[in-house]
Amino acid sequence: MTTALEAPAAPAVPARQVWRALYTHFRPHRAAVALGAVLALIGAASGLAQPLAAKALVDRLGHDEPIASILLALTALVVFGTAVEALGSYVLERTAESVVLAARRSLIGRLLRLRLPEVEKTQPGDLMSRITSDTTLLRAVTTQSVVSAATGGLSFVATLVLMGFMDPVLLGVTIGVIVLIGGAVAVLMPRIAAATRRSQEAVGRISTVLERAFGAFRTIKASGAEARETAVVDAAARDAWRHGVKSAKWQSLAGSSIGLAVQVSFLAVLGIGGARVASGATTISSLIAFLLFLFYLIEPISKLVEAATQFQVGSAAVSRILEAEALEVEEPDTGAAPDTGAAAGAGAAAPTDGGGPASVVFEDVSFRYRDDLPAVHRGVSFEVPGRGMTAFVGPSGAGKTTLFGLIERFYEATGGRVLVDGRDVREWPLAALRASIGYVEQDAPVLSGTLRENLTFAAPDAGEEEIRRVLVRARLDALVERLPEGLETVVGHRGSKLSGGERQRVAIARALLRRPRLLLLDEATSQLDAVNELALRDVVAEVARETTVLVVAHRLSTVTLADRIVVMEAGRVRAVGTHAELVEGDELYGELAATQFLATA
Repeated sequence: MTTALEAPAAPAVPARQVWRALYTHFRPHRAAVALGAVLALIGAASGLAQPLAAKALVDRLGHDEPIASILLALTALVVFGTAVEALGSYVLERTAESVVLAARRSLIGRLLRLRLPEVEKTQPGDLMSRITSDTTLLRAVTTQSVVSAATGGLSFVATLVLMGFMDPVLLGVTIGVIVLIGGAVAVLMPRIAAATRRSQEAVGRISTVLERAFGAFRTIKASGAEARETAVVDAAARDAWRHGVKSAKWQSLAGSSIGLAVQVSFLAVLGIGGARVASGATTISSLIAFLLFLFYLIEPISKLVEAATQFQVGSAAVSRILEAEALEVEEPDTGAAPDTGAAAGAGAAAPTDGGGPASVVFEDVSFRYRDDLPAVHRGVSFEVPGRGMTAFVGPSGAGKTTLFGLIERFYEATGGRVLVDGRDVREWPLAALRASIGYVEQDAPVLSGTLRENLTFAAPDAGEEEIRRVLVRARLDALVERLPEGLETVVGHRGSKLSGGERQRVAIARALLRRPRLLLLDEATSQLDAVNELALRDVVAEVARETTVLVVAHRLSTVTLADRIVVMEAGRVRAVGTHAELVEGDELYGELAATQFLATA
């Protein structure tokens, strides 16, 4: 079943790039993996000595010699080999967990620095599955498979050498059977990689549809869509199951081929070896030792097949991780620090000392979200001096909210310049630019956690007195007093335990607590009742006397307080002026104002 959430398959990542990525994850843990490999080799060596001890035991029995010492030695070898292999296994498992931790930390750090356009064209649930599910598959491929390939390969070669000393003819029979079945196993490996990749992509789709469902839980219930959404998740789960079963099928065939190879070899060796014993070409003890070596081959061959299988599974996960790492990120150190001595651009205010209200200038700015989409801004130009309130009004789709995204550098202008304090925002270090700005988004997001964590999210070092003052200014003090645990009250997923107006006031308080030089308010009072809106309108007016405030608003009560109003239409600035000037001089603003008056009445 194909859904709108199902993305087309990404092109395969070249094998060389996969190997390079695997080595990058493996390199910091080389010493621990080497220790695990040494312990595994010691355990394998003790295992190789056991058939030789068994041969000596059979020879002594044949000559009526004492066997107590041989039995003690054989027992000691078994115990020693088991203990060393257990220690080696622990070292590798611990290292594997360290690899997963490092991969997750690196990927999380990168994904949280993604550019906003990259996030908007990617499913969040799929990104989360790459962090949680795909990184888990690195556990085996970067440690256990490396050691399995090394120890398995060495043990395999050593066993063959010892078998060659025992009986070259029987060794030739064994190698012939193993090569024949090994060729069939090699054909299965690409199928395992393809099935695993599709399975991981399906797991990503499960995360995507669940993230969508829980993000609009009330809408789903109100629409009676539980059954339909369950069907979508079920389809994704079944897709993951189908590809997982297919991968398991190929892995099972690869694994069972080991037993098949040994069983066929055993029958061939038993028949040919029995004939050689009967003809006197070899001894019965040598045949027994050879057969023990043959069964011992099961372990190194299993390790080699396991390493190959783990690589195929891991390469599918690495490919998806590489795709996530290829997404474009913001570089926090880009741009130069504001230089107070630099010359301002044409028409721009001179740079300030960085401590007072910020000025904002748009110079012939054009912007489109993608090359295949129509332009959002077409030659937008205006100036906002430091201090005071500027309101942006216009029909929906005029490009008002996008102005704030360009100031914050969520997006890059495709033409013209955006200047803050006379300097192009592309020349500012991102941290310095955004530290100067307080931003209240249109939907006033509140994060899962406590009320205190949300308030101090942008100002983690804020003191109790600062928080108390901001609570009073945002008219949240009464809410905090009502809450059973005050500021430590958990607000729920996306602030579900707060009303829409309360979430907006929390967002405003969070921005004010940062003490910004530039405050951006995008419909920040749209969900407030008349009493709270009036109070917060006065707060915004008070803040505007101390800093620069830019407001996107549709309520006339907010717009009329502005020192200047920028009227936008179809991505252009239509007019700039005060309320009185624009009512008289701009037809569109006059219509908007009249509509607002009627709505208020």
